[in-house]
Amino acid sequence: MIIGEIDHLAQISIGNELLSEALKWVAEHYKDNFEKGTTFIRDDKRIKVNAEIVAMLPQGKQMLEAHRQFIDIHVPISSEETIGWSSLKHLRNITQEYDSEKDIEFYGDEPQSFLTVYPGQCVIFFPEDAHAPNIGVGRHKKLCIKIAID
Repeated sequence: MIIGEIDHLAQISIGNELLSEALKWVAEHYKDNFEKGTTFIRDDKRIKVNAEIVAMLPQGKQMLEAHRQFIDIHVPISSEETIGWSSLKHLRNITQEYDSEKDIEFYGDEPQSFLTVYPGQCVIFFPEDAHAPNIGVGRHKKLCIKIAID
């Protein structure tokens, strides 16, 4: 997991061409007026941007999720977002087996830690990072960028 200011992360070399491209796109566009929906920022569809309006849940109600085929970048737009995090190697309680079509599995374990991400920041989750997004009160607007893993 990597968390930081969008403008700073877009300027450093991450070591993954698609991830670097996605971070540069986020830095150029995160202040745009997004409508809910999905956009591909590459013709090969390897970087997908989901603009979402999400109902947040109280801490303890959001399950940890993990992905195998994509890196996630979470970008809060309208308000801060708290996210639970755990290393996959410490999780034992699978509540929904891996679904390869949706690239997701869920865990009933408690997160090892929580972080709050503010507008102007983003957090990057790799396949070894389980995360419980959208913890808070009310609804918020965010971007979730999915980057295909080679």
